[in-house]
Amino acid sequence: MFRTVQFIFTLFLSTALFAQDSLSVEQNAYLEDQFYIGFTYNLLLNKPETVTQQNLSYGFQAGFIKDIPLNKERNFGIGIGLGYAVNSYYTNIQAVQTADGITYRVFDEDFAYKRNKIETHLVEMPLEIRWRNSTATEYRFWRIYTGFKLGYVVGSRSKLVADNFKDSFYNRDTENFRYGVVLNVGYNTFNIHLYYSLNDFFEDNTTLDTGEALALTPMSIGIIFYIL
Repeated sequence: MFRTVQFIFTLFLSTALFAQDSLSVEQNAYLEDQFYIGFTYNLLLNKPETVTQQNLSYGFQAGFIKDIPLNKERNFGIGIGLGYAVNSYYTNIQAVQTADGITYRVFDEDFAYKRNKIETHLVEMPLEIRWRNSTATEYRFWRIYTGFKLGYVVGSRSKLVADNFKDSFYNRDTENFRYGVVLNVGYNTFNIHLYYSLNDFFEDNTTLDTGEALALTPMSIGIIFYIL
């Protein structure tokens, strides 16, 4: 899978360099949507029956995308970006730090707690194919941007808050290298953002204390805003 991702990135980069050279003569050509900021609701799919999501599992992302048109009308092209994202996942899965590592278990029904989450911080690289019906003077237009998003987790933390107890520690069992498919579609200011991960949230062979696999798949739904 890593070779596939490496090939995709190389293909995007080669196309970008070729397109940039061929269009460099257009000194006054416009570019679109080079900065982005987004807010998401985060889902975990493929959960065991005993696992539920709670509260509002939210996410935030922001970054810069190099917009590279591939035609003279400049309404079709690619985007290669770099950004930052933070995602919180509230569940009834308790992460317990022990001398042998981290174990996971589902809270007992009679255990009272206020919040329980795993939070991840990522450096991300969007790779997009971009279509829009914009012009140099038209600022309200439809857009469809789709492609891949690569990410690397630079920090992951588990946090539990109960009435008389707090526990927080860095979680090293989450999968650091992330990759998935992305779709951003909308008109003018508001755009729908969809992301589906192609690998699991936790490292391979992560299980609950019952032995049940924790092969959770992250998915995000939200809105994204673009700025020139």
